[in-house]
Amino acid sequence: MSRRSAGSLRRRLMVRLALMLSLLLVLAAISAYWNAREAADTAYDRSLLSSARSIAERLFDAEGRLSVEVPYIALDNFAYDITGRLYYQVLDRQGVSVSGYEDLPAPPQGAPMTRDYPALARFYDGRYRDTEVRVISLLQPVSVGDEHGMAEIRVAETLNAREGMARHLLQRSLINLSVLSISALLLVWLTVNAALGPLRRVKEEVARRRSDDLSPISTEGLQREISPLVDAINHFTSQLKENFERQRDFIAEASHELRTPLSALKARIEFGLRSTRPEQWRQALQDAELSADRTIALANRLLSMARIERGARAVADGSAERIAMQPLVQEVAMAMVPLAYGRGVELALDVSQPFTVWGEPTLLQELLGNLIDNALAHTPAGGQIVLRLTSPARLEVEDTGPGIPETERARVFERFYRQGGEGSGLGLSIVGEICRAHRAEISLEQGELGGLLVSVRFPEGEPTT
Repeated sequence: MSRRSAGSLRRRLMVRLALMLSLLLVLAAISAYWNAREAADTAYDRSLLSSARSIAERLFDAEGRLSVEVPYIALDNFAYDITGRLYYQVLDRQGVSVSGYEDLPAPPQGAPMTRDYPALARFYDGRYRDTEVRVISLLQPVSVGDEHGMAEIRVAETLNAREGMARHLLQRSLINLSVLSISALLLVWLTVNAALGPLRRVKEEVARRRSDDLSPISTEGLQREISPLVDAINHFTSQLKENFERQRDFIAEASHELRTPLSALKARIEFGLRSTRPEQWRQALQDAELSADRTIALANRLLSMARIERGARAVADGSAERIAMQPLVQEVAMAMVPLAYGRGVELALDVSQPFTVWGEPTLLQELLGNLIDNALAHTPAGGQIVLRLTSPARLEVEDTGPGIPETERARVFERFYRQGGEGSGLGLSIVGEICRAHRAEISLEQGELGGLLVSVRFPEGEPTT
């Protein structure tokens, strides 16, 4: 039989944690990029404002015209930045270009004034010379002659420097996050190893045990999460030990019960072999036949017990099926009618309330057959046995025999217990086992007909596992 492994618990934990950390790393990287870009925009916007102000400080009135004096070195700084380009333009009160680059993008319609700085400035994005740029438009009060108005200074910058700064900040953030993630995985790995220590101890303790050692595993020092698992294992081994003990006791009792009739059979055969008279041979053969019949009956009962064990496991494993009791009872009753007729006993069926149960049909037939057989064994000729199906989900078998004293009713379900020293002592024991397998309640009472009333009540609804 092939065995499929579910893999390592440690590996599954580490893989899932790694996937979660990777997802968090991606989300953190996206957040870090936007934060870095925002930080770069803030820094370079401040630089743009500073550049625009430096130009505004150099505005002057040149014989009734607005003019600006930008030193050559300042122009060089505006023309070329380390990682990008800077452009500027000065417009007079009428919007006529006074100095700088022509056709820098104008502020879009409705662009608001910035609230981040104490200045009449607008920041906006545009496109200049097929390149994306960031632009500031600064309004500067000027006086030219006797007239006053607002001059406009525009400074544009390519985005290379901003993107470079954002990438640099992102790289640093990713490095820090990666180091943090690897460190977290290492710590988790160490923690998981330490947490799985008690499981390794339990595994080693079980591995050291002998195959016949079913003693409970110690839960001392185990964590609350592991203790229920060990308790479940201990409960299972306890049930297994109980089953082994029951099987051992059953085998011992069965061996003892079979030894007596086999010994009697052997003795009768030896007596016949020693005899020289034909009538003694015939008597020995008749006695041997009687002993063989009893031995076969006992062996059949023992086989029934083994079959019940298998059927009970099938019911417990969820193999039960929905069974209508009326046709099942009718079938078994019809099969037992010839035997009842031969003993001069009337077998009647009273179905006042048909019902269905969840169970194993072979076991239920065995249950009903044993109840009828037990009633036939104790009902004298001319007596009556009544089978009833009543509500709720109750099966009754009542006879007109002598009944069972109340003091012995609890013991008749024990294996090999014989009331009055007759029978195999397994009939009602088999009935009790079948009832336990179907979670049914069985009771013995004094019936209205004067004999024994056996009542079996089945659980209602579907079985629970």
